[in-house]
Amino acid sequence: MLNRKKSDYVKTLVAGLIILFHLAPLYILCNMSLKSISDTGSKWALPKSLYFQNFITAADVGNLFLALKNTLVVVVFSVLIIVMISAMAAYPLSRLVSSTNKMILGFIVGIMMIPQLSILVPLYKELVAIKGINHFWGVIIVSATFNLPMAIYMYTNFISSIPKELDEAAMIDGCSRLSVFYRIILPSLKPVTASVIIWTSVGIWNDYQFQLYFLQKPKLQTITLAITKFFTDSRTDMGAAAAAAIIVVLPTVLMYILLQKQFVQGAMDSAVK
Repeated sequence: MLNRKKSDYVKTLVAGLIILFHLAPLYILCNMSLKSISDTGSKWALPKSLYFQNFITAADVGNLFLALKNTLVVVVFSVLIIVMISAMAAYPLSRLVSSTNKMILGFIVGIMMIPQLSILVPLYKELVAIKGINHFWGVIIVSATFNLPMAIYMYTNFISSIPKELDEAAMIDGCSRLSVFYRIILPSLKPVTASVIIWTSVGIWNDYQFQLYFLQKPKLQTITLAITKFFTDSRTDMGAAAAAAIIVVLPTVLMYILLQKQFVQGAMDSAVK
């Protein structure tokens, strides 16, 4: 019993150290965002006075609100495409057990292993050919395509845990396959959908390489491009740069807090079931 308590204490201590290790950069970021340029104290020391002008400077100089709007356009439409296509693709893959479907699912999982940068050049040439450069729809298609395999895999595992008897009972009552999907299956996918939304949204929100090459006009720049340029041009004003970073991080943090319960449940169900 005594050894078990000591083990619990050690685990708690290690967990606390890990939490502090991850919170330290966030603390420094918040601290720097509230300091003026004249405050030359340590990054760990609290600011002498709260200086909220950094956030105003970050929004004006970095043009962050336009970048936020552009990023939201890319993220929202990409996630809608990912959720709808992956859910509909996963339904037959999970319900019709066959060697062909297993091969297709294996192929989908294999696509996730391909590094994005390895096909950047042919992808760029393809978008140039279809005139998708400097258009939101071009980067939306690319972002959705690269996030579909993981989403299909998660939806397939989750739908496999739903009893097939529900489908059979609905079809006996006169429902078609499509009607079964929309009336029975789709309402049951809320947990895994929350997981897919969070994972894909954060990935697309933080994407840099595709948005750098495919959205080259300044008026189309997304949040990652704006924040990179801001840190490059504002090396002397680290307070405003830190404030800009907080503005960028805040939406994703709030989304995770709001969908945390569904995210954890969906991740566990997709992985275990």
